[in-house]
Amino acid sequence: MPLKSELTVDGPKTTNQVPACCSARYNLALLAFFGFFLLYALRVNLSVALVDMVEPNASLAKNTTSSVCPEHSSTINVPRNTTGEKYSWDADTQGWILGSFFYGYIITQIPGGYLASKIGGKLLLGFGVFSTSVFTLLTPLAANLGVGYLIAVRALEGLGEGVTFPAMHSMWSSWAPPLERSKLLSISYAGAQLGTVVSLPLSGLICYYMNWVYVFYIFGALGVLWFFFWMWLVSDTPETHRSISHAEREYILSSLKDQLSTQKSVPWRPMLESLPLWAIVVAHFSYNWTFYTLLTLLPTYMKEILRFDAQENGFLSALPYFGCWLCIILSGQIADYLREKQNFSTVCVRKCFTLIGMIGPAVFLVAAGFIGCNYALAVAFVTISTTLGGFCTSGYSINHLDIAPSYAGILLGITNSFATIPGMVGPVIAKNLTHNNTVEEWQTVFYIAASINLFGAIFFALFASGEVQDWAVSGYHLHRN
Repeated sequence: MPLKSELTVDGPKTTNQVPACCSARYNLALLAFFGFFLLYALRVNLSVALVDMVEPNASLAKNTTSSVCPEHSSTINVPRNTTGEKYSWDADTQGWILGSFFYGYIITQIPGGYLASKIGGKLLLGFGVFSTSVFTLLTPLAANLGVGYLIAVRALEGLGEGVTFPAMHSMWSSWAPPLERSKLLSISYAGAQLGTVVSLPLSGLICYYMNWVYVFYIFGALGVLWFFFWMWLVSDTPETHRSISHAEREYILSSLKDQLSTQKSVPWRPMLESLPLWAIVVAHFSYNWTFYTLLTLLPTYMKEILRFDAQENGFLSALPYFGCWLCIILSGQIADYLREKQNFSTVCVRKCFTLIGMIGPAVFLVAAGFIGCNYALAVAFVTISTTLGGFCTSGYSINHLDIAPSYAGILLGITNSFATIPGMVGPVIAKNLTHNNTVEEWQTVFYIAASINLFGAIFFALFASGEVQDWAVSGYHLHRN
């Protein structure tokens, strides 16, 4: 039976939907979920391992923490493993090590989006994860050779990982029916949060009971294993998929037929002059400032200010990202429900979700700096802050696909290039601001992050769009007749 489509403000709305269960598009979302799970596990494991890699007296922080908050740790009878190598890296050096990943990551964003539009996202995403995994396996060797080698290996990891998000966005431009975008993208990208949730405590446990080198060996090996499943099971488009049903293929293709461009060249100038694109750039940059600052420095904050030990530190550092993961999954369902069943416009949903996901975290992050040594409240506020950030995945984060599905990979490459800058400079600035590890110094770090978040939210609310832009569809006027 043929599928009927009708045109709505936000694009084609297919009346006969193909069930989600066991469908090719949801299988792709699930496999992508595990891919991003491993990518973020590979990205954040150094944040925990670094605490164990550095000699206790290498940081000035050790001299000052005792006067801030009392020791807060449970008594653990199992003796700690102390066989791992220790390095005398000061706070500034640690900041550069944590930031080095992003120097590679920023370089491959736009090339990644462009390549994905030419050769497809499957190979690009697959080899991106594979190369990141291989360099992770080489991390202990690089650390032994010297800090310069470690920084280089982390930058090379960033190069490999830089193509992954643009490649995934590019694949979804061919796979995601417009009214299922929030659901499908939120499932695949939620893997990143769950990877953080699992990696932080698991890395802490591995460091405690085994040796920090196994943090890199275990996650690196899992990444290589995932690569083989990805190459075997996934296709770039519904047309080339081996086992997709005819009904599902027709459903996807008919839902996208008025949204994709057939022109070969990329309309760079109108693209870069597009205000809705810059609204995403500003929102993406602002959100990532908070996200990356917390991602790389939360274990340090837990250890040096709140005085949790490595085991508690790992679990409590992961708690905010567990909240964020839940929020991403739920907000994706809610966003598409509002668009499909309640007839909310796409732009209204994107703006509302972005405002909640950026202003909420800013308020609770500032509050977290003012509760002193109240451990429970500090963890609760940071958790609420990061959880609310999950709304952004159904806000600015997938708005690229709303305004230009054909060029979604390239657009994400552009916005993610700007959004990577906070990952490069945020941890370095935060480390420099917290030399003495006082509560006041950390309040300044939280203030800066909250102010940037607030600005990004307002800018996006003013200038974002939810419709396919004229420059993104070839023969646009013909499709509207």
